[in-house]
Amino acid sequence: MLLRIFTEPQQGASYDDLLAVARKTEECGFDAFFRSDHYLVMGDSDGLPGPTDAWITLAGLARETQRIKLGTLVSSATFRNPGVLAITVAQVDQMSGGRAELGLGAGWFEAEHAAYGLDFPDTVGRFDLLTEQLELITGLWETPVGEKYSFEGKHYQLKDSPALPKPVQQPHPPVIVGGAGKKRTPALAAQYAAEFNAGFKSPEDSATLFARVGEACKAIGRDPQTLALSTAHTVVVGKDDAQVKQRAAAIGRDVEELKQGAIAGTPAEVVDRLGQFAAAGSQRQYVQIMDLSDLDHLDLIAAEVLPQVS
Repeated sequence: MLLRIFTEPQQGASYDDLLAVARKTEECGFDAFFRSDHYLVMGDSDGLPGPTDAWITLAGLARETQRIKLGTLVSSATFRNPGVLAITVAQVDQMSGGRAELGLGAGWFEAEHAAYGLDFPDTVGRFDLLTEQLELITGLWETPVGEKYSFEGKHYQLKDSPALPKPVQQPHPPVIVGGAGKKRTPALAAQYAAEFNAGFKSPEDSATLFARVGEACKAIGRDPQTLALSTAHTVVVGKDDAQVKQRAAAIGRDVEELKQGAIAGTPAEVVDRLGQFAAAGSQRQYVQIMDLSDLDHLDLIAAEVLPQVS
């Protein structure tokens, strides 16, 4: 199982905070640094110093790291024009030497849209945006150099686009689609994604979602083995029970609640828990780190957990 560090900067983090975590991610041997794409804090935190843009952050990190993959889990289809997003991600892929990954979803947090003047259609409308964006973005990337790309959809129309720039990765950077939808989500993942993410679910529910997307692959003649499967959870690891409790308290969480609904405990307990997700089919675990100032936490996971699962 690959371990990928996953951050939530809208809860309060500067670019320098994220840079420190990304560098530690690379130093420790993790596979990737991912961040959420949100513009508004959630919960009781003040969110200071305020939000950072996901793709501006990743562009900076592209020049200040050498090995780790860089991506979003996930960008919202309501945030950006897809033609511009295709250019942005392709440029980050170039800047990183081919390490960008695009997680793209329908969006869900209505309050952040109200706070920054972004349209927030209903669920069907947001999935319509997502569907067109997945086709449009991958279509732009896959158009051969020297040819033009046009698109005629309900929400977006492109005419004779040069479809530039091209990303380094071919045919394009990996696209990640996730969620618990029963029909549209699996179908979109099967058609467009390199990875399907079952975020914040139990091993049993994750297995159900993986089976569902596998059937969606078969329905369009795609080998399900070509689709990577992943999970994501808040992770709290301590060298002993006292340190686990200390780290849980630092992020305002209860240890037992974390053990039930997320991943927490000593290294041995966490390895066992990760094994449950691996048995359910997960090949990649997004390790959500909420206390970005605790770099020793990453050192412990790298030393005591990573070697046993990878």
